Amino acid sequence: MDRELVERAQRGDREAYETLARESARRLFLVCHRVLRDTDLAEDAVQRTLVEMWRELPGLRDPDRFEAWTYRIAMRFSLAEARRDRRIKSSVRLLPNDPPEAPDKLAALSDRDALERGFRRLSPDHRAVVVLRYFVGLSLEEIGGVVGAPTGTVASRLHYALRDLRAALEADEGIVHARKGVPA
Repeated sequence: MDRELVERAQRGDREAYETLARESARRLFLVCHRVLRDTDLAEDAVQRTLVEMWRELPGLRDPDRFEAWTYRIAMRFSLAEARRDRRIKSSVRLLPNDPPEAPDKLAALSDRDALERGFRRLSPDHRAVVVLRYFVGLSLEEIGGVVGAPTGTVASRLHYALRDLRAALEADEGIVHARKGVPA
């Protein structure tokens, strides 16, 4: 982000804030959606984040940390929403009726679906650290700052999230083999 733009917004410049909000909204939505797995909940979390950003922006001590600060706010609202609504909602996805052009595309679709099912089984806290690490590309220390947890806790959550994701994928693979009558 442009430091000058952040500083202008901190001083109450609405146009500067609107520019920051427009530039931030998509990346915040993508992160919130990956954690919440629900479009409506993600949109709500982003809206609440944008309002909170405007309210709290004058208190931001380091304008260079604006992006990490916005992730922290978005994670706070996403995790609060996920905890409030413990059930994981499934999203209906419409797939094209056309058959895949090549077997590789079918395999890729199958892999993506298995990964999606495994990811949905993770707790919101575990999804958050996986998203921040592998989608956003933050370090463990940066993730700790975003989610408000020590680096060791972040590392532990990431370890258990990946272990649980791996177990879910292996379980799905066993189910597929069992349906086909193939020994796992």
